[in-house]
Amino acid sequence: MAEPFRIAVLVSGTGTNLQALIDSLHGDRIEIACVAASRPDAAGLERAERAGIETGVFASDTLTGREARDAALADWLEERSVQLVVLAGWMELLGQAFIRRFAGRIINVHPSLLPAFAGLRAIEQAVEYGVKVTGVTVHFVDEGVDTGAIVLQEALELSYPDAIADIEKRVHGVEHRLLPRAVRLIAEGRVRLDPANPRLVLTDDGD
Repeated sequence: MAEPFRIAVLVSGTGTNLQALIDSLHGDRIEIACVAASRPDAAGLERAERAGIETGVFASDTLTGREARDAALADWLEERSVQLVVLAGWMELLGQAFIRRFAGRIINVHPSLLPAFAGLRAIEQAVEYGVKVTGVTVHFVDEGVDTGAIVLQEALELSYPDAIADIEKRVHGVEHRLLPRAVRLIAEGRVRLDPANPRLVLTDDGD
């Protein structure tokens, strides 16, 4: 029997995307090997512990700075033979050394149709701009801000004057579907970068 594909999930807050991964993937040929949080009070840690998943806290203010935090986190992940790092509400910047160490093995979920509305407050940016369509993107992480190659996207129509909280709820619903789908595709070897164009991700998403 093949060994499960081992992922790590990085969180900073409530961990609802982590819960979606636990509910839909964990134990089904994919193992959430560990969960790391940037804050000791992150509710995502409790979700992981309830599921029997190992946890760790890596807050930059408790070490000698972000660089040391990143190195400690990277060592911890490698000790657990992590094959994919999933940023699921991780609200901290990761430095170049960390990203290079896991090059091509880090993905993030972002609440917009990138490259539109990159960075913080993506949903608020979209509403302030008055767009009719926004969405969710799962992308590989590179050394820029939300600039990595796109794995999957799903659009979401907006209507006004919906409250921000209502839009956020709808966006999170899309995230909870799209992120597990992307992880499963990667785990099954159905995602690859086009060697002729590293910005292009080729995805065999037949189902």
